[in-house]
Amino acid sequence: MRQAAIGFRVHSGWAAIVAVSLEKGAPVVLHRQKLLLVKIFSYTFRQPYHTAEKMALEEAADFVRGVEKESQELALAGIRALQKELASADYNICGCALLLASGRKLPEFEKILTSHALIHTADGELFRESIRKACSRARLPLTATKERDLLAAASKKLNKRPEYLNRSVAALGKSVGPPWTQDEKLATLAAWLTLAK
Repeated sequence: MRQAAIGFRVHSGWAAIVAVSLEKGAPVVLHRQKLLLVKIFSYTFRQPYHTAEKMALEEAADFVRGVEKESQELALAGIRALQKELASADYNICGCALLLASGRKLPEFEKILTSHALIHTADGELFRESIRKACSRARLPLTATKERDLLAAASKKLNKRPEYLNRSVAALGKSVGPPWTQDEKLATLAAWLTLAK
């Protein structure tokens, strides 16, 4: 089987996913999708800490736990479906890459709900953590990289100039067709980095 890697760029309630393999050292996009991480794609569930802020503490904690559980199950289902699809095309997923925000470590739940800035951070982290746990349950190794460090890390490991990497990833949009967004470009670069030996 040929090797492939998956890159994830997470937003509130969804993630951009790109599966990549290498041909002659260059990335080839095998699959891309927008994976929903909530069943009801509304503000209430996409921004669970914002929603919880308006609730009593115990109710808020139960609500957020429910969104976490649902999100982890949806992430796992999406990853397993992609594993199956790629295996049928003779590809084995050897690793995953998750892009991180540059946020600091979160305090306990009560303190999060008292700070609007922390609420924003917590909403993003909840969905990134869902991807982490889903990769673990799918037995896929996961590398996490801060998004701001990705280009420099890829340039160093791949021994390619940043301009070359940006051009190469942007050019892939011609073969896969629109939309070819920043989400997909960054997820592709992260997956490419994961495949580098």
